[in-house]
Amino acid sequence: MALRFSSIIPPIVVRRRLPLVGAFCVLSLGLSNICTSVSFFSKMGSAQSLPFVPLLRSKLGTQSQSRKVHNIRMETSSTTVSAIVVYVTVPNKEAGKKLAESIVRERLAACVNRVPGVESIYEWKGEIQTDSEELLIIKTRESLLEALTEHVKANHEYEVPEVIALPITGGNLQYLEWLKNSTKGSDEHS
Repeated sequence: MALRFSSIIPPIVVRRRLPLVGAFCVLSLGLSNICTSVSFFSKMGSAQSLPFVPLLRSKLGTQSQSRKVHNIRMETSSTTVSAIVVYVTVPNKEAGKKLAESIVRERLAACVNRVPGVESIYEWKGEIQTDSEELLIIKTRESLLEALTEHVKANHEYEVPEVIALPITGGNLQYLEWLKNSTKGSDEHS
């Protein structure tokens, strides 16, 4: 009995390698760094050997054009109020739900996201602590920060609860209007 190799060994599939160098550079360096690198290499005379350079030049243009992409600002309007995002950590799911609901009920925030499974490592009273917590991400008006902080302190079981505010510098105008209209002071002119 004669054996045929084609019946024993599966056919070999040859695949063309994709230009991974360009994808790697985009993912690891970011577009702004590539544009800088392309400009640098083109001055050095070695950019032509890189297969993705002509594509980048055609898609991104010059370095100054690519920088414009990073300078696009989100929507803002003079009619929206100053908005903030506030981070508060709580010890567990029940405490997070109770505090989040009371904050929204009191119109101290338009929305509270609850993020479970946060592990916090911190120093407290001279010892390193590790706790599993829930993070509350609270969207509100800047003018309500003091009232929100007092509410958290009065309704939180930690001796020193975390209350950290970050500014919202722009975003979806309809969402920011909804935030304004869903919180205390929405009947006042801002």
